[in-house]
Amino acid sequence: MSNQHTFRVTGMDCASCAQTVENGVARLNGIESCQLNFTTETLRVSGTAVPQNIISRIQELGYNVASPDEASGSVEVQNFWQFMRQRQETTLALVGALLILPGLLFNELLPMLGWEHPLLNLTSVAALVLAGLPIARSGWRSLRINHELTINALMTIAAVGAVFIGAYTEAGLVMVLFAVGEALEGYTAVRARNSIRSLMSVSPQTATVMRPCMDCETHLGQNGYTQGECPFCGIEPHRVPVEELALGETVLVKPGERIPVDGRILSGSSTVDQATITGESAPIAKQPDDTVFASSINGAGVLHLEVTHLAEDSTISRLIRLVEEAQERRAPAQRFVDRFARVYTPAVVILAVLVAILPPLIWQQPFIDTVNPLNGWLYRALALLVVACPCALVISTPVTLVSALSNGAKNGILIKGGAFVESLSQIKLIAFDKTGTLTQGKPAITHFQSINCQGNGCEPCNDLLGLTHAVEQASEHPLAQAVAQAAGAHSVQNRYPAATNVQAKIGAGIAGTVNGQQVLIGSHRTFTELPHDAHCEAISAAEAEGFTAMLVTVDEEYLGYLTVADQVRSDAATAVSQLHHLGIQTAMLTGDNEATAQNIAKETGIDRVFANLLPEEKVSQIEQLRAEYGRVAMIGDGINDAPALASATVGIAMGAAGTDQAMETADIALMHDDLGKLAYAVRLSRAAMGTIRANVALSLGLKVAFLIAVLFGVGTMWLAVLADMGASLLVTLNGMRLTKFK
Repeated sequence: MSNQHTFRVTGMDCASCAQTVENGVARLNGIESCQLNFTTETLRVSGTAVPQNIISRIQELGYNVASPDEASGSVEVQNFWQFMRQRQETTLALVGALLILPGLLFNELLPMLGWEHPLLNLTSVAALVLAGLPIARSGWRSLRINHELTINALMTIAAVGAVFIGAYTEAGLVMVLFAVGEALEGYTAVRARNSIRSLMSVSPQTATVMRPCMDCETHLGQNGYTQGECPFCGIEPHRVPVEELALGETVLVKPGERIPVDGRILSGSSTVDQATITGESAPIAKQPDDTVFASSINGAGVLHLEVTHLAEDSTISRLIRLVEEAQERRAPAQRFVDRFARVYTPAVVILAVLVAILPPLIWQQPFIDTVNPLNGWLYRALALLVVACPCALVISTPVTLVSALSNGAKNGILIKGGAFVESLSQIKLIAFDKTGTLTQGKPAITHFQSINCQGNGCEPCNDLLGLTHAVEQASEHPLAQAVAQAAGAHSVQNRYPAATNVQAKIGAGIAGTVNGQQVLIGSHRTFTELPHDAHCEAISAAEAEGFTAMLVTVDEEYLGYLTVADQVRSDAATAVSQLHHLGIQTAMLTGDNEATAQNIAKETGIDRVFANLLPEEKVSQIEQLRAEYGRVAMIGDGINDAPALASATVGIAMGAAGTDQAMETADIALMHDDLGKLAYAVRLSRAAMGTIRANVALSLGLKVAFLIAVLFGVGTMWLAVLADMGASLLVTLNGMRLTKFK
């Protein structure tokens, strides 16, 4: 039976290390699949292999596995020098760097002084041994276990070859620079990992829960009380770890505290800063029955919450898990770089062998030049091996994608993998669902007018609204909720007592008795005749524009009408305009009627409208749009529009209304219902892909330049290592800039 195992592998400094571990574990008996993500240090293995055998193989390759207690923690590293002192091999590299300085100064930088001494060669060889021993050991392990010639093996061969031809300082310098460069990559990788894991630091570890006093020592022995729930103390606040909270328990959150769990407000009102989850810049007002997220910061009010999710299932916990898993979904650009690097390194090794052998055999060129080693073709071949180091190329893509994913998560945009970053950057059209996406998904009263109307805000019109509310307040229908909201806004919610004998008339509306009068509220088609031509025309015009009309009669006498519509989001038109500015076309897919859809499109600036669509017809329409535009995104609520979201190149879910479902269904989830995040996500994805292209170009450009320099005898091995180390740092720092992208 196949089992799934997850390990956190430590001690890796570069993506090549991850490839070595992955290949080594894959060679074990019983392994069906394994994938190690360098940026998260997460190794996922499936198969029948025993976990201890997997751990032993990892350790055999020279790396470690974190214990369960350490598996989710971040590594505290203040600066590079502190990082270098944490491990033996990096400490040895620091010592080697000190030992190589005399040789570097007098043999490489200032040879014109003519100061030569055997001690310089001795310190250079000592630097080679100290810095190079861990590198040589790693190269040998990969060769013995994986049967692979890794960059560590190539660097070892190059350094030993340099000693063989008498270039002692170069040999030591190559190893020292390579070891320090690997450590620098490891340091920047730790910083990148911690940028994700820092999200976890905002999650409170304890909570104040309201529970009965148990085994109360103060009241033991009173009235026969011996143990269990204290009959004298009642419910009291207790400080407990968040992991101990149970569903349905009540949690107390004081002003200024971080909310410890996802929950529903039972009592209290406050403002809540939930930027950690949704990226909203301003605190949000919260009332009873509103939901709140763990890690949000409570404002000035005291809140009592009902626990709705356990600690491990809270939104912030799922967010971190999904972001870390997203890093394991490699983008096509990253897979291309990985494949290219696997072909590139052995190709350069073959080229190095040919460079060392062919010129001396065919053109009688010097194999070794004792006077000027750079003229010898063996030296040039060894330098070529050094140039072959693919570190900068391999790290150029993942560090950029990690930074983009981290930035998105901190701004309320959950992108579920590097593949979706790349796809989003190429989107030509975004299709919107209407209800709940372009609109608020909640009907609202847009206009109400009595037959006795005396002007805007007149008493007869307010009376009409109050009377309608008296009947509708007993209903849970969305239209009734719209009436209740409007009545509250106009302070007429208590003008009439609640209706009695309320009856919902199927297809005809709702009726009830208010102060002895029979009130009927129905649609336009409920009334065959309307004794008011102006109202009849106004109602017909409103319905033609997509509004819903509610007509009111009292004792069969027509009193007036109200119109209801789903309100367009305040940010919808701006979001659509921003997408147009980015060169992205827009479309609306809705099951609503053509008139309503066209009205919303006109208000928001949507380019194309497809109305009266069933869910399966939305899928067909997405497929047609993909055939026309190539790459198409679909944004909806993540539940009803799931088939269309799945059919699009990129599915985007509005997350605030149904965060649980939205985070699981779509490729991208907007954690706050802010359509403005769409343009931000597109700009972020385009910036990420532009950074990747720049990084790859820089890495390959430096390789080609030094390859030419080495073949013409003007490039040294240590300069090649220095250039590769510099390129690795540049592409890493360039990629990490995206964590600050705004």
